[in-house]
Parts: sequence; structure tokens; C-alpha cells
Amino acid sequence: MKIVSFKICPFVQRVTALLEAKGIDYDLEFISLSNKPQWFLEISPNAQVPLLITDEGEALFESDAIVEYIEEAYPPLRPSLSPVEKARERAWSYLATKHYLTQCGAQRSADQEILSERNQKLNKAFDTMEAQLGDTKFFAGDGIGMVDVAWLVLLHRACIIEQKSGYDFLGGRPKLKAWQNNLMQSTLPAKSVAPDFVADFSDFYLSEQTFLGRGAAAKSTEFSDSTPLEMCC
Repeated sequence: MKIVSFKICPFVQRVTALLEAKGIDYDLEFISLSNKPQWFLEISPNAQVPLLITDEGEALFESDAIVEYIEEAYPPLRPSLSPVEKARERAWSYLATKHYLTQCGAQRSADQEILSERNQKLNKAFDTMEAQLGDTKFFAGDGIGMVDVAWLVLLHRACIIEQKSGYDFLGGRPKLKAWQNNLMQSTLPAKSVAPDFVADFSDFYLSEQTFLGRGAAAKSTEFSDSTPLEMCC
């Protein structure tokens, strides 16, 4: 199968992280969102990434639908779940995905006041998850499931931001922080993004035009572009 992608799109990473968690082979094709090719527009009704093209040539759009297809068409990450348990997993996953763009907006904030304002919704989601988490390694035990895949996207980006700029989106939430650390120590962060993901992510979200970027610049003696971020990517 093929995934049509934009490198720093959070919805794409959710899809590729699920494919990696299941050990499914796939190809990636990157496109420019400012100059979308005609072939892509012809098969993507919403003109958005991710787009999945199956082995049979069928084009699937909308990340939620793509993730459900992958979970149903291939062996599930957590077999033998009841319909209620599956619904709960979808609900907790949705709590993450509906905040992807919220996090994107917060990361692009021009100053601290705007960041604090945009971060309010994200904080509520993080507080809700902090109250939900137990003492297991991942969301529902020692193995990665659909909820872990969905939240990995938020937690991966928060890890990069913290290491590059010193700003901690997860501050004061020990269970969420432990979950983040466990996910970052897995292979999924590195495998679910392009090799130059951190550079492209930083160019967009940690530029001089953003509050977080100016914080990253202030830490440049500690973290340079050549500094490896093993825990994040």
C-alpha cells in the first residue's frame, strides 16, 4: 500500500505509527500542500493528507476511516476486545486526534499570551488523560494499542518542543509524563516519521516568528541542529 503524506502532518503520523505498530509494509509519497498534484486531487475528495492507496488501488481518505480500515483489514493490536471496549478505544483516540490542530496552533503562537490562550483546550485534554491513566506501561497494559498510537502524535511533538525550547506542554502531570517516556523509548516515534522530520518540524514551529522558537534559540548553546534527540525521534 501507499501513504500520500506531508512530512509534519500529525494525522499522517497517526496512520504510519499504526502501520509500524502492526509491522505492515507500505510506501510513502510526499507532496507539497501548496502545490498539490492533479492526480492527488482526482482521487482525494477532501484534498487532504493522509491518503491511503490499497494494494488493490483503492484510495481511502480521512484519517479516522484509514485507521479503522487498517485495524479491521489486518490483525488487531489488541485482539478479543468487546464492542464496548473497541468503542472506548475509539473515544479515547478521538480525544487525542481532535486536539492535533489545537497543538499545531499552540506551537505556532507568536507570543506567550497567545500560547497560553491557545493551550487552554490542550491542557484540559491532558488533565483528562492524566486522571484516566493507571500504572501500566501503556494506556491499557504492557502492549501498545490504538489509544497509544493516537496519543503518540501529541506526546512526540511535546517531547521535541521540550527538548528544543524548554517548554513543557505536560508539566505537572506525572502519569502522562511516564506514558510519554515509555512511548518515546519505543521504536514508533522514529519509524513513523521521515528521517528529517525534526528539522522540518523545527523550521516551521520553532522559527524566530514563534514564541517557542525564540525559546529554542535561547537554548541553542545546549541544543543545536546537530544534537541527536534519541528520546524523541
